[in-house]
Amino acid sequence: MTAQTTPTTDRTRLLELIRELAVVHERVTLSSGVEADYYIDLRRITLHHEASVLVGRVMLQLLDDAGIAFEAAGGLTMGADPVGTAVMHAAARAGRPIDAFVVRKTQKTHGMGRQVEGPDVSGRPVVVLEDTSTTGGSALAAVEGVRRAGGDVRAVAVIVDRDTGSKERIESEAGVPYLFAFGKDELGLA
Repeated sequence: MTAQTTPTTDRTRLLELIRELAVVHERVTLSSGVEADYYIDLRRITLHHEASVLVGRVMLQLLDDAGIAFEAAGGLTMGADPVGTAVMHAAARAGRPIDAFVVRKTQKTHGMGRQVEGPDVSGRPVVVLEDTSTTGGSALAAVEGVRRAGGDVRAVAVIVDRDTGSKERIESEAGVPYLFAFGKDELGLA
């Protein structure tokens, strides 16, 4: 962070960008099959030149504030890929060695046959990331894949929580804390 940025200013600016660029007001069917009157297209944020930097800093701060110690971060491809990369880069700028990883939907049947790509997660404390969550299904699939690869999942963290039961489901089924940077109420969504 530069002298002009603080965790509060980072969070405030990221919220502004999410409201401006990512919230789409129209009827959509989400990947979970659930219909909604709005869509939060966080790829417009995680792949944006300014917002992606803020995503890394805000998510790293969220995890630090919760006391989550971890060595690697990632999640189910594709929504989590830029989030994990942003956290890795934010950590590197802060002098912290945090790796990123990608969890495939299914294990490869060729090459090394891995489901979790990147530096090995076996025996390491990790966090599973996601851009947003409706049912928790993607995050739970990532947790399962990481655990099969030997990773010690410490938490699941998302940028935006839609307040549709993901927190309760993930905490119950995965047995780890579920953290989020922003709730849908902060985005002006009821």
